[in-house]
Amino acid sequence: MKKLIFTLGFGLLFLNLSAQEKTKDSTTVETLDEVLIQSIRVAKDAPIPHSNIEKEEIAKRNLGQDIPILLNYLPSVVTTTDAGAGVGYTYIRVRGSDASRVNITINGIPYNDAESQGTFWVNMPDFASSVESMQLQRGVGTSTNGSGAFGASLNILSDAVSKEAYGEINTSFGSFNTQKYNLKFSTGMLNNHFEVSGRISKITSDGYIDRASSDLKSYFLQGAYVSENTLIKALVFGGKEKTYQAWYGIDAETLESDRTFNPAGLYTDDDGTIQFYDNEVDNYNQDHYQLHWNQRLNNYWTSNVGLNYTYGRGYFEQYKEDQDFEFYNFEPIEIGGEIINETDLIRRRWLDNDFYVINTNINYKKDNIDFTAGAFYSYYDGDHYGEVIWAKYASTSEIRDRYYEGNGTKNEFTVFSKATYNINDKWSVYGDLQGRFISYKTSGLTSDKVPLAVNETFNFFNPKTGLTYELNSKNQFYTSYGRANREPRRSDFENGVTKAEKLDDFELGWRFSTKKSRINTNIYFMNYKDQLVLTGAIDDVGAPIRATSGNSYRLGIEIDANFSVLDNLRIIPNIAFSSNKNKNFVSSRDGELVNLGSTNLSFSPNIVAANRLEYEPIKTLQLALLTKYVGEQYIGNIDSETSKLDAYFINDFNVVYTINSIPFLNEVVITGLVNNIFNAEYISNGYFFTYDDTWSDPDATTTIEGAGYYPQATLNFLLGVTLKF
Repeated sequence: MKKLIFTLGFGLLFLNLSAQEKTKDSTTVETLDEVLIQSIRVAKDAPIPHSNIEKEEIAKRNLGQDIPILLNYLPSVVTTTDAGAGVGYTYIRVRGSDASRVNITINGIPYNDAESQGTFWVNMPDFASSVESMQLQRGVGTSTNGSGAFGASLNILSDAVSKEAYGEINTSFGSFNTQKYNLKFSTGMLNNHFEVSGRISKITSDGYIDRASSDLKSYFLQGAYVSENTLIKALVFGGKEKTYQAWYGIDAETLESDRTFNPAGLYTDDDGTIQFYDNEVDNYNQDHYQLHWNQRLNNYWTSNVGLNYTYGRGYFEQYKEDQDFEFYNFEPIEIGGEIINETDLIRRRWLDNDFYVINTNINYKKDNIDFTAGAFYSYYDGDHYGEVIWAKYASTSEIRDRYYEGNGTKNEFTVFSKATYNINDKWSVYGDLQGRFISYKTSGLTSDKVPLAVNETFNFFNPKTGLTYELNSKNQFYTSYGRANREPRRSDFENGVTKAEKLDDFELGWRFSTKKSRINTNIYFMNYKDQLVLTGAIDDVGAPIRATSGNSYRLGIEIDANFSVLDNLRIIPNIAFSSNKNKNFVSSRDGELVNLGSTNLSFSPNIVAANRLEYEPIKTLQLALLTKYVGEQYIGNIDSETSKLDAYFINDFNVVYTINSIPFLNEVVITGLVNNIFNAEYISNGYFFTYDDTWSDPDATTTIEGAGYYPQATLNFLLGVTLKF
């Protein structure tokens, strides 16, 4: 198979070309078969631990659940969801690092929100149906675009150009009234140069948690031009989500009596009856526009340019009781001789933002050297404001009067150069130098109406290096070191945190591979300075609050394998053992600051394991038993028993059956997924808080602890049918 090297706007691509055709003007047109990103991805023998997930693997369980849930069985991965069933707000943690510390790129463009650094998959429902492949790098990884990877990076590549025309209709349904519908198409290569493809999707679900409903819509449209030395792609994709809020969790007593209870939207009417506001929702639109131009200059040099514009806008709506007039800029009013200065009201808190990116790099590959250099620039402009859309006593206000306004702007410029040099048949060395230069400014008020005036710049130098040794065709060893720096996010500045955090990541690995088996073993040591750890507490919208830990570390070993026991039977296990510690952690206890010494980092279980047992009794039938174990973990940093989540062990069953002999169709694929087949009642996420009680005894201060929990769904199922034309 002939290989040509290309670079798309988001990176160097290897295009495996399976055929060549002659156009009428005798120009050679290579047909794309597979596209892999190199500028932000790593090769299979790179000195960086990683996992690759291809389109075929994604399709086996792609029945409406979000991308984090589809990645749940990878090494060191823990996932959770607010609504309890994988639709709506979902989250991923890798090596104990939360989603805001996992760098996400789509076609090389950062997807993490520039201000919050969070990743909101709910804004792009069913994007997995337009994914060609994904690579999850654990640790610092290679240089990428956007905020630094402090636990992992996930590089997503959208659908490749298709030579053949096709059409697909996908539908699925399941527990909690979950439904998914999508339509996909491709024109195939027109005139040997052009292709247009697309997708529209709709997903709805009532959720496992009460009223935690989701109404999700998305689209994807791609136009491509291909010639012998040029590949140009224009993409438009995005989504609209409306989800009922489920971010408050429940306390231990409610967990025992009513584990699906949802306190969001609760209020008391004039008769003293408890009600739930029917529109306590999150409502957000996000659209992405990308243009990628790749040019092969000669046999050794390729260049590329990528452009992006992302437009996001939306709000969450809340019913609030007994709100003070002054906070909303209302004037007191008199009714029947009584001064009124409180009211029930409905408010919306808005985000309206624009994100611009230009990304360019150049690659040289010849003989034993593979060198890439590039530059990245992004500009973010985000407005934050609140408005009142109804009030029982509106005073002199008008509908949608704003009671606070704020703005944040962020400029980022990154340059990098990286190279891999094959010293000989046994040894190769890798080097990577990156500079990140960030300016962040805010103005106006926070949602708590506190002035926020930030004007900070950060200049980071992030070197990385690695060495690979191939002992023989079966055994390969590697070691690497990577430095990452990361700026605080908006909420950190609101809480008075201004320090950047630093990470030194050391990796040491062994890869063993034969025709029937593959074993990867990796030891890591991640040493943090001023790590922004999750305190366990959440704010008034369920977002986690962070604090500076000082010195901390993560030390672990990861083992993943793939065994072909028989030609039709595979076992794919992985396990990670780790120790995740704060050093000399200081906390307030009973009114005094106390050094607690070494404590466990929050949300960092010491054991995470998974297994996939895949059996193919006949060519058209695939069966899989998927197993996940997550050890006990603390959701705070002070080793309090109140903050401990129990370990959990869950099993899913997946079946895929393909029918090829139906008239007028290429094939029909029937997919089934039974989640949590043993009906385990488990909790994958929670929050923890402390406060000082001085009411019971004014002369003594007692620290009170509390916790909340996010229960996950018990036994549930999804069943889907795909018609391929």
